[in-house]
Amino acid sequence: MSSISSGGQPVQLGSLATLDHREPWSLRDLGFAAVLLAAAVGITARFGSLMDVYGLAIFFLCVPALVYLGRLWPALRLFTLGCALLAASAIGLYGGQIAQGEASFWLRYLLASQSAILWMSALFAFACISYWVGLLASGPTALWMGSVLTWSACVMGFVGLLVRWHESFLISPDVGHIPVSNLYEVFVLFCLITALFYLFYERRYGTRALGGFVLLVIVAAVGFLVWYSGARSAHEIAPLVPALQSWWMKIHVPANFVGYGTFSIAAMVAFAYLVKTSAQSRSWRSLVPLFVLGVLLCAEPLVFRRSGLPSYWAIYFGCSVVLVGGILAVRSRIAAALPSLEVLDDVMYRAIAVGFAFFTVATILGALWAAEAWGTYWQWDPKETWALIVWLNYAAWLHLRLMKGLRGQFAAYWALVGLLITGFAFLGVNMFLSGLHSYGQL
Repeated sequence: MSSISSGGQPVQLGSLATLDHREPWSLRDLGFAAVLLAAAVGITARFGSLMDVYGLAIFFLCVPALVYLGRLWPALRLFTLGCALLAASAIGLYGGQIAQGEASFWLRYLLASQSAILWMSALFAFACISYWVGLLASGPTALWMGSVLTWSACVMGFVGLLVRWHESFLISPDVGHIPVSNLYEVFVLFCLITALFYLFYERRYGTRALGGFVLLVIVAAVGFLVWYSGARSAHEIAPLVPALQSWWMKIHVPANFVGYGTFSIAAMVAFAYLVKTSAQSRSWRSLVPLFVLGVLLCAEPLVFRRSGLPSYWAIYFGCSVVLVGGILAVRSRIAAALPSLEVLDDVMYRAIAVGFAFFTVATILGALWAAEAWGTYWQWDPKETWALIVWLNYAAWLHLRLMKGLRGQFAAYWALVGLLITGFAFLGVNMFLSGLHSYGQL
């Protein structure tokens, strides 16, 4: 069993991502499984008529998956139960009437989907601040608070999505759908998946020093989400377009965004890696390519506007460039608080490996969905083409890692460039190119 150092403490890599299956089931494991099964039966009894056979199958397959993940990561059990209880409370407050969303105090200000997602956005912003305060001031309390706030944000975000799912059926059974169908909903999903995977790595590696870096990309997504909701009323629930009325969407989209989320984590860890190496080299020349790449990442959203430049994007770009410059200016203090380069490299590799596996599955599922919807597995649509580019990029990264021992700054720069490619495949194709997958609009 190999080990690497994290802030002076050895981290056993052999135990990071695996569960000893010989370990007997505890009463907590059995209790959690029983509660999930009882909840699944109860939900099916009440809402099963709204699901088709594929939806029911996916729903019940989630039970053993959550049981397994709960054994692997015990914190997820409490998280799952908390989300379920809050969502059930909101559903009860609605009482089958969508108008209760405005009449009930708790729904209007806390548990209605839009309220919960706004709470999620605020909590992620506060978490990012807490992480950076802890990182710069070497304050364990602030870092711990960052973790607590991130967990809280994830709870509110998942409650928001679950309640939004219920709200769509309250509007009309014909409107009801799983909330992963438009740009607003998938941005929420992206924030939550990225945060949860980060929290998993935070626990496994025993370091909170990377929270500030990962939360930067989440807060950038939250900023877009808030702007998009206000400027385009994107939070309003609308019927699905015909092409999305398929059970394939329920598995293709989440798998895709596991890939996007973990690729983003890898890129931000790569940024931390380069900050640490540039601090150790003490050469200003090492900052030039890093700053240029940081500016390019900040500027990428600008291409998503075909004409004009609203104030949000100008403010976003300016603040982001200043933030990148500020991080590089105090890189020595940040580097001292970061875990070792070996830990950073290992997190980056594991995040890309997980993301690549899920993105591969998502691409295969997308091809099967395309065959059902359009009669062919592949049409070289712009979205399909860029998905292939993303896949090839990370396939090459992993191949060189496993076959040639790819490490160091080159691997980190490549992971950062990968975020540029992934970002364009995620948003740029829909906004800048037209095709069969162009369901979003800025």
